[in-house]
Amino acid sequence: MNEEPVLLCDDSGGVRTLTLNRPHRRNAIDEELWRALRDALTDAGNDRSVRALVLTGAGGAFCSGADISGGLSAAHPMYRMRTLSEVTLLLHELPVPTVARVSGVAVGAGWNLALGCDLVVATPQARFSQIFARRGLSLDCGGSWLLPRLVGLQQAKRLALLAETIDAEEARSLNLVTWVVRAEEIDDFVARLAARLVAGAPVALAQNKALLNEGADRTLRDALANEARAQAVNFATADVPEAYSAFKEKRVPLFTGRWAGASSRPSHRPEGSTCGKQ
Repeated sequence: MNEEPVLLCDDSGGVRTLTLNRPHRRNAIDEELWRALRDALTDAGNDRSVRALVLTGAGGAFCSGADISGGLSAAHPMYRMRTLSEVTLLLHELPVPTVARVSGVAVGAGWNLALGCDLVVATPQARFSQIFARRGLSLDCGGSWLLPRLVGLQQAKRLALLAETIDAEEARSLNLVTWVVRAEEIDDFVARLAARLVAGAPVALAQNKALLNEGADRTLRDALANEARAQAVNFATADVPEAYSAFKEKRVPLFTGRWAGASSRPSHRPEGSTCGKQ
């Protein structure tokens, strides 16, 4: 019996990496892994030492979707969908930038988890499919919301109704992948990208992410009101004067997200990483 955890968690330099770890099933997500993802994303959102999150899969695949190898569960689908929806919302609303590192297959709920990340880096060998229709199912894990916003309604219908498999270059041309990077270079690329995100002003990045996520559903008047609120939050941090000072002094700013009214002592951080302590 495989005793390895179904979700691996690693912290390094402010970056938390979550690795789907069911390689024998191409990281298909069973009930245990859904629960582990829910708990891990909740923890990441509450841990102020986490400044960026990377989501990836073990064994040469990202995720082959929900695990249907055991047939239909005896439990009502409502209960499974509740956990799935919780995971989708937690990922979407996570207050730190998220990166999907995709190699191999990313299909069904697995692809929509990748699309739920802020940025997607894929190898040329990656393959993507909204496979639901081939299983007699409809979109889940946020696909019905994400796809039209990313590719437009017509292309979203094509992907959902035909359940085609597309490669990484086509996914990039449809704005479903941010970068395509050679397999031997993707780890270094993602590490550099995550380091750049960690170096950013955490409060400002969180505000930008929320504004963009919400903007598609708001009027211009609503968006302007939200932008004004977000700037007030930003100006209440020490990062704004730090950025001005760094510009004048021609140096790289050191962003902390600390409240401007706090003492000059280093801001509190949780004692030790909670990564993997679920």
